[in-house]
Amino acid sequence: MNIRRRTHREAELDITSFMSLMTILVPVLLLNMVFSHISVLKLNLPGLSDASVASAEENRQLELVLRQSHVDINYPAGMRVKRVPHVDGEPDFATVSTVLQEVKRQLGEKSIDKKDLVILSEKGTPYKTLVSAMDTARSYRAVVAASVVDAELFPQISLGDAPGEQMLQATAGK
Repeated sequence: MNIRRRTHREAELDITSFMSLMTILVPVLLLNMVFSHISVLKLNLPGLSDASVASAEENRQLELVLRQSHVDINYPAGMRVKRVPHVDGEPDFATVSTVLQEVKRQLGEKSIDKKDLVILSEKGTPYKTLVSAMDTARSYRAVVAASVVDAELFPQISLGDAPGEQMLQATAGK
């Protein structure tokens, strides 16, 4: 009897084509990958303190009030320095920056070193508008010795809710 038994051999795996594919695919995927950029904004939260000290301190606050149709800049709190109307439905942050620079300059002439600002926004204010307001209030572009640098305006930013328009008119009538 001639019975042939088949001998089982280990199969060899040829992965050279797969390795060639990975050699090309990995760098291409890494080059096309979008790296996310995370920015951290430091904010000050209101603290608990004595009411008499808080009222005296609060009156010297510089406020940036974001409204649906305009931006108000108040100093001291509640006293309007300038109202900047929106341009094409968007806040005019270039003008706001110019006004804040002028306020900073006038405070500097009175030897007041003010670094804090309160941004008050209405409900429904877009996040992008709020972040743009924080960036505008924090610094501005200035030319110093033939190079463009970020000059400091008001780096210590606090957030809050804007008072209603009716409340402001009632306070002004008193």
